[in-house]
Amino acid sequence: MRTTRSTRDWELLLDRLRHLADTPADDAVAAIVGDWQVLAPDADAQALRDAHGEQWKKLGQATALLNTLGSNGTLATWPGQPPEVDDDVFRAVQGFVHAQQALPGWADTAKLQRAETLFYEYGPLSCILLFCASLPECYVLPDLATVLHRAGQLEQHTEYRIRSTAAMIFPVMMRGGLSDASGAGRGQILKVRLIHATIRNLILHGHPRTAFAGPGATAPRVVPAHPALAAEPGMHAAMFAGGWDAGRSGVPCNQEELAYTLLTFSYVFLRGLRRLGLGLDAADEEAYLHCWNVAASVLGVDDALMAHTMDEAQTLFDCMQARARGPAPVPDPRPALGRALVNAMEQTIPIGWLKPFAPLMTRYLCGRRTADLVGIDQHVSGFSRVLFELVISTTRLIDTLARNIWPHFSLSRLLTRVLGYRLVTRLLMDQTRSLRLPTQLLGQADAMLDHWGEDVHAPRWVNAIEDRLTTFGSWRD
Repeated sequence: MRTTRSTRDWELLLDRLRHLADTPADDAVAAIVGDWQVLAPDADAQALRDAHGEQWKKLGQATALLNTLGSNGTLATWPGQPPEVDDDVFRAVQGFVHAQQALPGWADTAKLQRAETLFYEYGPLSCILLFCASLPECYVLPDLATVLHRAGQLEQHTEYRIRSTAAMIFPVMMRGGLSDASGAGRGQILKVRLIHATIRNLILHGHPRTAFAGPGATAPRVVPAHPALAAEPGMHAAMFAGGWDAGRSGVPCNQEELAYTLLTFSYVFLRGLRRLGLGLDAADEEAYLHCWNVAASVLGVDDALMAHTMDEAQTLFDCMQARARGPAPVPDPRPALGRALVNAMEQTIPIGWLKPFAPLMTRYLCGRRTADLVGIDQHVSGFSRVLFELVISTTRLIDTLARNIWPHFSLSRLLTRVLGYRLVTRLLMDQTRSLRLPTQLLGQADAMLDHWGEDVHAPRWVNAIEDRLTTFGSWRD
């Protein structure tokens, strides 16, 4: 029987785990790049290239190799060595994948399959909640936001970040994503796991164990910044050049931050459904949490950081956010990230007076405090605010009354599906820049978009209204 943790219990655990990363993944990356040469703080870009060109090359080989990861059933024997990949790179990546590809023994196949069904049925809502809840909440932790900012220069490449996130979520949550041999979720997670380890190694200029100069966690190390390298293109240089204070911030992409990120995909999604009046029953909520706990385990997250019920998840999530409410970092990357996200959403809404619904929906789902922290505080006209509040309150009232006649009727579901259509087709599945999914999943993704074209829980006349507001038939068309 599990013991329910108090907020204080979580705080003590998080204090310890913010200094811990992911030893298997960190060992693999360290084996690939070896030791970094110590550079003077005023080193220029040419000095960086001269000193570390070989490491950049090996990291490029590892990335190319990871892009060949296939279905779950092939991971244990993956792959043959490409001639262009060095022996040490191949051994490190292959050894990591072979050792880490299995599901944890406590994974429940029935719960995984139920979670996949929920995603299949609620997919358009999943996309709304990704944009308007999960990603904004992901930006709340200052150190995590700093890493995200460095990794992708998200203010300029917001759509890339969104699509990269979806490229992991979709393989995990599509049919058989984690449990079936034909699924591809585990490979995508392992790829992300090694990306996290690469980020840690670059920021800390070595294995995370070097973040503390003395025994245990008693002597945190400050990694110097290299300002002259900041303008060098590419993620590797940006990460290497930024500097890091391990005493203040712990290890980048640490256990606390990884667990928090996974909660934004599970707990925040379920919380958003509740706030829209579409909450699931307890068994379905726990199945969805379980699926993301399994994903977290494959991602290298400590089992102690897993929440199994909504109450546990809320306590843990609130505790993590409370720890992030200290003095804002200088400069604070969070507002720019939040504003860029809202701007990307607004660009998908064709009607000008409806564009404010993007920040208003985000504030509604995340709450004022989170929205303010991440800069979603754009000026919105009084008319737009009143209209949004009227739509939300009227929708909830109509849903309550209409369900006496049509048990599965939901105007809230209709409205969010319409907005979801815009986000899915304009940002995630735009045919001119297809989402980077494993090749074997492209057909399944097309079938999913076909399915999303009709709300199977809605009366026929509601689907007719939706078709007029979106498109007739499949969302692929």
